[in-house]
This record gives sequence, structure tokens and C-alpha cells, in this order.
Amino acid sequence: ERSRRNGGSWWSSESTATISGKRYGSVANGDKSSYDCYDCYDADDHGVGGGGGGGGGGDGGGNGLVIQQAPSAPLTYTWTSLNVFAPGARPPGSRALFSQWLRRRPAAPRKHLLKNVSGAALPGEVLAIMGASGAGKTTLLDALTFRSDRQLTVTGARALSGTVVTSSRDLANVAAYVQQRDLFVGWLTVREHLVFQALLRMERRIPRRQRLLRVREVMEEVRERIWFRLWAFREELGLTKCQDSIIGVPGKLKGISGGEMKRLSFASEVLTDPTLLLCDEPTSGLDAYMAQTTVEVLTRLARRGKTIVLTIHQPSSEVFAQFDKILLMAEGRVAFLGSPQEALEFFARIGAPIPPKYNPADFFVQLLAVVPTEEANSRDRINRVCDAYERSEHAARSAAITDYPVKGLLKMDGAAPGNAWLLRDPRSSSRYKASWGAQFAALLWRSWLSVRKDPLLVRVRVLQTAVIALLVSVMYFGQSMDQTGLVNINAALFTTITNMTFQNVLAVIKVFCTERAVFKREHMAAMYRVDAYFLARSTAELPIFMALPVLYTSIVYFSVGLNEDPLRFFTCLAITNLIGLVATSFGYFISCAANNMSTALSTGAPAVIPLLLYGGFFVNLDTMPSYFSWIQNISWFRYGNEALLVNQWEDVPEISCAGALNNNSCVRNGHYALQIYSFKEGTVWSDIGHLALLILLFRSLALGLLIIKTR
Repeated sequence: ERSRRNGGSWWSSESTATISGKRYGSVANGDKSSYDCYDCYDADDHGVGGGGGGGGGGDGGGNGLVIQQAPSAPLTYTWTSLNVFAPGARPPGSRALFSQWLRRRPAAPRKHLLKNVSGAALPGEVLAIMGASGAGKTTLLDALTFRSDRQLTVTGARALSGTVVTSSRDLANVAAYVQQRDLFVGWLTVREHLVFQALLRMERRIPRRQRLLRVREVMEEVRERIWFRLWAFREELGLTKCQDSIIGVPGKLKGISGGEMKRLSFASEVLTDPTLLLCDEPTSGLDAYMAQTTVEVLTRLARRGKTIVLTIHQPSSEVFAQFDKILLMAEGRVAFLGSPQEALEFFARIGAPIPPKYNPADFFVQLLAVVPTEEANSRDRINRVCDAYERSEHAARSAAITDYPVKGLLKMDGAAPGNAWLLRDPRSSSRYKASWGAQFAALLWRSWLSVRKDPLLVRVRVLQTAVIALLVSVMYFGQSMDQTGLVNINAALFTTITNMTFQNVLAVIKVFCTERAVFKREHMAAMYRVDAYFLARSTAELPIFMALPVLYTSIVYFSVGLNEDPLRFFTCLAITNLIGLVATSFGYFISCAANNMSTALSTGAPAVIPLLLYGGFFVNLDTMPSYFSWIQNISWFRYGNEALLVNQWEDVPEISCAGALNNNSCVRNGHYALQIYSFKEGTVWSDIGHLALLILLFRSLALGLLIIKTR
């Protein structure tokens, strides 16, 4: 305003913009010329909070209501006075840390990321959140989707058509969120991924018989005619040609291109035809043509009554022309909210007209950016723009919409201000669209596809097991029942335990670390429960982890010359299988406990070593210090070693003294062979029971940690 009074402007003297052949208007030095309203609206026209009261249940608590979509019902998403605070930086140095604990030094002030941000996304419109890097675009979108970091403090109100929402669960049934980062299970094809999404995002009202029929049809590799909507979206997004291609993992597994991966991420969300769609940089990584095509798809969705909110960094003029509303952010504040045409007029009125033939998006971002060499001037300019917007009719018009949900909050008597059809008792049904059984079946199908296609899990591990078994067989080949054979047989059996342990622990220790990002994304989208995911993922790997011990034992058992009794052989197979499953369960536990793959790999082996040392082979259990004796109770080395040795030496009547130093050092039968390790006959089934309990223990701990980390 000061610039206008002085007859100057921040950029140029006139404001004329042409975007994709569309003339938005002309304003010169504050003289307002007539223009066609690009998108005028008011609350009544869009039915904000429309309708009479309607009785509604609900307690108004944090989890007291869940949004339920009515068929083709348009939704208005509003947010009022959103503030986001980040915790203050910790003072450097341990002394400063301790002094803060002792309240000798005040804590660092919190950082204000979002400052009283209000706005509305209306049905039938595409709202683009724009701004320079660090302006608060992603922070705002995270707050709108309830995905803000736990360390951040978020205040303010969010509402759907007048009904206040308080968590991501309230949005799960009507909203979809397209993240900027593309996250997939890389071994699936494009079609398999979309079919999996369709299985778990079908409405629960579909009868169980029909749900199971569709699952079976998918398992039998049905064609696109079964999933007409799935096919239609693939056609619309250009995914048909790559539908049978492996998705891949960037930098690890070659698959579809980055653009196709971005389109697949978008297709995964629009598959269910959500009423509210929120996208974080949906055009990131796409070329100009695909970026424009993607926004055109969003525009067509909006024209069908959908509510579209997206963040975008710096769109082309063609893409910018397709936005119905823009929300300009700067330093965590709202610089403007309205149509692109209204934005041009607003900035021209305050003395910042857009230069001729200039991309408006580039102009707005540059105007509202903090230039490192001119921080003071940049922040002063931003504050003047934001203050001018707060005094404008655009802010007043937005407040007329956004204030409604705050004034119409649910009262204690349960009366709803309108749109009572949105409310339902959260205890009446699950937030998941598929039943637990359907979740498990779909997850098992996907996990089995990943296991079957991964050469490291199948072919490489089979080869590795066979090679190690042959090496052990050559080393301990043809042992006889004498003193030397006694030592070698015991060593061969303990080598079996060690091999099963490290091979299985290292095979699964990175499973949940590598899939954690995909798992969290899908779980937050209410696709499946944590226990269904864990059980399906571990069950899919069960066949390979049971087959490998059989392969190893079948090669080693007869080569070394172990007990020839057939029953002893099958008992040995059962024991080695249980040892392998315990080691796998322990690997799952480490994988769920670690925050990343490097931590899991670095802690896996050190965690196994104490259990190995106190397994009864290196240290006699009777001589173990009492304060360490508890380790043997959770050591599968102890139970596995005892079970294998008892199975081998129990009821062996005679062992030759050949190879003994003297008669006093000769172990004459199986009873004395077990006594060396303080083992007793008849404990095989007891040890098998303990191994089974350890499987349940470690898997329960792993599942518990996974559940805790999702909260």
C-alpha cells in the first residue's frame, strides 16, 4: 500500500498475463479493469454446512467420530487457525543438556512453522498450494492429513462439510493421500500392485461370498475385464503398456521408469474414487507432458464433484491455468487464497503487478521467496503481502466458509450442526474396508509373490545351503563310534545349529526394515491391520525356511554317519526345523526393534553371540555363573544342542575307546557322552517344547514392537 501511495510498484507498472492462450486481465497502477471471474463462490452455493440439524450421536472425543462417505456426496474440507510448532533446538554440549534438565537454563523457544493458516477446499475445484521452498506447503498438507511428525504440535480445527475431524481415521473412508515419495513392493508387477490395492480397498458392504470370489479370481490371474475401473484408470494414466512389468526398486532392481512409477502411485489412490484427494507434489519427477496430463486427470475428477488439494512447487503456465484456486504460502503464512485471476488482481492492487508474458506461478514464487542475500527485505515484503491479504475481501470470503465448522462444533447433547449422515459410532464397524481374513489372504498373496520372485530368497539360499552342507559333509565325513568320532559328531551337530541360526537371522533381519515405509503408508491408509501384515509376511517365508533345514540335514546326516535309526533321522529333521524357525523369529524381533537396516545388521550378530556362548557347547551349564544362568533359558542353542545330542547318543550302548588318551578319559556309552555337557536322556520332547515356546516368544515381541511403532 505504501508503494502504491508513492506511485511506484515492486515489479512493473502493468499486469497482463496470458496463460495457455487465456487472458486473465489487465491492471495498471492500481486501476482495476473489468474481468471475467475465474471462480467466484460463497458458502451457500456449495452447501457448506447445509441442511438442518439431524440428531447425531458422538461424544466429541478424540476418536469419537468417523467420517463415512455417502454415494457421490461432495465434501468441503476446511481448516481454521492452523498452527504448527516445532520443538526448540537443544543447547549444544552435555553440560547444557544437564543444566536444562535441572531447569537452570530455559528451553529454546519453539519454532512457529504454520501461523494461523485458514482455508477451504470446495467440491468441484482443484486447490493448488504453492510457495517457495520452506514456505510451509508440505507442513500444511501433513497437518491436513494428520501425518505431522510426533514432535510437532498442531493446533486449530479441521472439518469436512461442517463436521470436525480429529484424526486420520476420520478421513480414511472418504479421502486418499498421494505422497511425494513413490513406495512400492518392488517385486510386484503394475497389475499385481493395483489388484492388491483393489482387494483391500473394496467396501465392506460387498458380501463375503463375492469378496472371496474376487480374491480367487485375482489369484487365478484374471484379466482386466474383472476390474473395469482398474483398467480405466490404467488407460487414463498410460499404464497399460507396463502392466506386466516389474515395478522395481530405484538403484537396486530395474523396473518401470520414474514417470510410470509416479503415475502408478497416483493410480493407487484414485482407484477407489475418493471424494477428497490430497496430493503432495503429484507432478514431481514427471516431464512437462505427463505433468500436464496428471493435472488434467485431477481436473476431470474435480469436475465430477471431487475435492482436490495438491501441493506444487513451480508449475508451468499450462499446468497453472488448470487450477481453480491457489493458496500461496510464505514463511508459514497465507499470502493469498482465491482464483488465479483474483490473484493477479490482488497483487496488482498492492503494487506488485505481474510483468507481461510472465508465468504467474514463477512470479508468485519469486515474489514470496526469501532471498539469502536479502533476507530482511524479503521477509518485510512477505509480511506486507500477507498483511494485505488478511485485510482483503478474499480473506473475509474465506473466513465466511472456514469459520462455520468452528462455530458449529458438536455440542455435548450430541446435536450435530448438519450433515449428520457423516457420523457413525466407531464401535459399530471397523475402519478397515476388508475383513481380517481378506486382509490376510491379500497380504499372503503379495508376500508370496515377493518371496517367489526374489532370487536371493530362493535360488541363492538353496545354493548357499547346499554348498555349506557339502563342506560340512566333507569335513566330518564317515565318523565312527569312537572317541574321535564323538568329538567330531558333536561339533558337526553344533555347526548345524550355528549355520541355521546365522543363515536365517541374516536372511530376515532386514525384512521389516526395508518394507517399513510401505507398511506404514498402507497401514495409515487403513488398508490392513498390523497383525494381519506380520502373520502374512512371516507365513509366506515359512516354506523356504522349512525346506532349507530339510535339505541341509538330508545331506549332512548320512554323510557324517549319525544315528542310523530312521526315527532319529526324522526327529533330527524336526529339531533343525524348529531351530531354524526360532532363529527366523529372533531375526524378525531384531528387524522390528531396529529403526533402520544398518542398525539391524550391526546389532544382529552381537545379539546372537551371548546366546551361542551359553548354549552348552563351549561352557558346561553346571559351571555357568548364577548371574548369567538366565541366558540359557532364552538360548535356542542350549535347547537345540541338547535335543540333537540326546537324539544322537541316547540308548547308544557302547562307544569305542579308540582315540582316548587313557582308560580314564574314555567315554564308554551314550549316557556318559551326554553327561559331559550336563545333559540328560529323555529331554528331547521337553527341548522341542521349549523351542516352540521361543518361536512364540520372539514373534510376539516382534509383533508388539511393530504395533508400538505404528502408533
